Amino acid sequence: MPQPKTQEAVTRGGSALERYRRVVVGRPGLGALLYFELCAWLAGVPGAAGLALRRAFWPRLFGACGAGTVFGAGVTLRHPHRVRLGERVVVADGCVLDARTDADVVIDIGDDSILGNDVTISCKGGRVRVGRGAGLGTRTVIHAVAGAEVSLGADLIVGPGCYIAGGGNYNASRLDLPMARQGVRPGESTELADDVWLGAHVIVLPGARVGAGSIGAAGAVIRGRIPPRTIVGG
Repeated sequence: MPQPKTQEAVTRGGSALERYRRVVVGRPGLGALLYFELCAWLAGVPGAAGLALRRAFWPRLFGACGAGTVFGAGVTLRHPHRVRLGERVVVADGCVLDARTDADVVIDIGDDSILGNDVTISCKGGRVRVGRGAGLGTRTVIHAVAGAEVSLGADLIVGPGCYIAGGGNYNASRLDLPMARQGVRPGESTELADDVWLGAHVIVLPGARVGAGSIGAAGAVIRGRIPPRTIVGG
């Protein structure tokens, strides 16, 4: 998967409406645009009425959306047709699901998973898979870029404010060119096995492999291979 030129997609090529459709909606056609706009308006409806309206209208936006899935207020969506949601998923207030990668399924959330308030899952040329029964704490960020994947196992517990990255390490070998222009190294996928617990503000670096039943203590920085049933100190 090539790394997308996000800035160029936003600022160049076609009218402002066409760029909005390409970057935000992700699907051609006036009908898709109008339906997305209706659902975007429903994102701000508060209380029980908002929950009911989103439950009625939003499932059609996604590649798949299982029964019993709930959407809080203020959720931001990018290319939602590339997102697959299982049954009884909770997407809490303020979450961001950004699936701007050229693939059929970019973000895949398993049954009974919970995304806490303000969780961000961002894919720029990468993919994210979240296993069944995972819980992602408030303000957690999962970022997958440049062909990398982030795979989170079942029954995962992620504390608040964590950062989990797949890819995103810039090349820095040239001294005559700013690092931002040298591009991101490809690959470096990240995997957390089943039954992993991350405390608050844990950082998981690109390429990490965390074995089943392991624990990342609050504030830990995790890199490389971590054997099963290991505690990584903060």
